[in-house]
Amino acid sequence: MTPAEKRQRFRALLTGQGCVHPADVFDPLSARMAEDLGFECGMFAGSVASMVVLGAPDMVLITLTEFAEQVRRICRATNLPLLCDADHGYGNALNVKRTVEEIETSGVSAITIEDTLLPASYGESAGKGLVSIEEGIGKMHAARAARRDPALVIAGRTSALALSTVEDTIARMKAYEATGVDVIFLAGAKTRAQVDAVYQAIKIPLLLGGVGGELVDKAYLASRGVRICLLGQNAYLASLQAINETYKALRCGAKPSQLANLAPSDLVKRITRAADYERDAKAFLGK
Repeated sequence: MTPAEKRQRFRALLTGQGCVHPADVFDPLSARMAEDLGFECGMFAGSVASMVVLGAPDMVLITLTEFAEQVRRICRATNLPLLCDADHGYGNALNVKRTVEEIETSGVSAITIEDTLLPASYGESAGKGLVSIEEGIGKMHAARAARRDPALVIAGRTSALALSTVEDTIARMKAYEATGVDVIFLAGAKTRAQVDAVYQAIKIPLLLGGVGGELVDKAYLASRGVRICLLGQNAYLASLQAINETYKALRCGAKPSQLANLAPSDLVKRITRAADYERDAKAFLGK
């Protein structure tokens, strides 16, 4: 499937009437497992990218090049449409333009650009500020200007609901919608009352991030214009726990035959697409 075809599949989710939970993916094999299990799309978060690529916390230390390369590895391995978190676009509006150019060529289906003040300035806690609405507008315009394939989805993300007021949140949502972005990514929502207060402010779809509690309800979210709802980085965190437990058991003297939850050979063969490589080996290597 071509990048354009995957982008059209992602756009179909936005124009539908339901709400979907993407799989949190982080490498080619996780994306293939999500695809095989029928997930409609995947999400590659900036926080996970920092851990996977750098082994570092989410402090905007990863570079655009490092991020784009991991996106490319995921996209080339699967037909799963991928939404990626491009943070603040790695700088000002010109950096945003470059970010979209690079990540689009990596094959992604949707890119989020946020208005959080990043990276943290001296004396400031990370994630505690927002850029001005005017600067946010400039970033959204730059993201759209950089897009070459009109099917690529640009999501304007704001954390104002968690860091500011409902009034500021609505003002930002409307301003970013007016730039022509395809969807508003609303981060920081905790209650239905918050979502109810803002959902009628715009006409384009909503994307929610990192929700829990009463917001984990697809029917309710769909009725409020939410088409994509992220549930966090559960798969990646589970993989870290599984690896840690396996190492611990081996270090304590466990035998391989005593280890639990190892991937069976048929799963490994399926997600590595072993049958395809065997077919190609016969066709091209005479084996």
